[in-house]
Amino acid sequence: MKFQLYSFGESGHSYKVALALHFSKASWEQIFIDFFQGEARSEAYKNEINRMAEVPVLVYGDKKISQSGAILDYLNGKTGNYFGKSDEERSEILRWVLWDNSKLSGSLGPTRFLMNFIPKDKKPVEVINYLQKRNDTALAVLESHLSGKNWVAADQLSAADLSCCSYLFYPEEFGFDRKSYPNIDRWLSNIEELENWKHPYDLLERAYPPK
Repeated sequence: MKFQLYSFGESGHSYKVALALHFSKASWEQIFIDFFQGEARSEAYKNEINRMAEVPVLVYGDKKISQSGAILDYLNGKTGNYFGKSDEERSEILRWVLWDNSKLSGSLGPTRFLMNFIPKDKKPVEVINYLQKRNDTALAVLESHLSGKNWVAADQLSAADLSCCSYLFYPEEFGFDRKSYPNIDRWLSNIEELENWKHPYDLLERAYPPK
């Protein structure tokens, strides 16, 4: 039985889950969602797939899960040891997954969207500037934390790494200069050097530009 991942390539949260599936060599397929044409906001999608009108959604048999952190937790028992080997490790990994969703991905994602995927004359400059200040603060926290560490929350790749890294691999301009953060750069290189790593646009079909 295959995992099905409702997703599109520009979604960093989708990429987190796709990487987890890909690294674990699970049997899975992408169910492409044409986000920029409004598919995730359609009544059919909300009624049948996810009332929250979001991606990613993972389907496995009768199980249907949304929210990337919850999906990574579910996959922990199915495909890999992404949430640690002890209660202590699990707590630390979960702490960083929640931090990422609130402070890092939760700010980088909207910044990237506003800077790259809406018409130039509609870009809210003040909002972008505000978000970039939040991004700088979060990236500084991650940069300091990774000093002397190969991984975010364990002695190997974990859900914390999968969660925190996702938006940092995208090529669009959104205020992140990888070379300005040597510890983050080294950590991202550690991930890139793992067997099976793939860039988000090589792993998932893109939705932009709209067809």
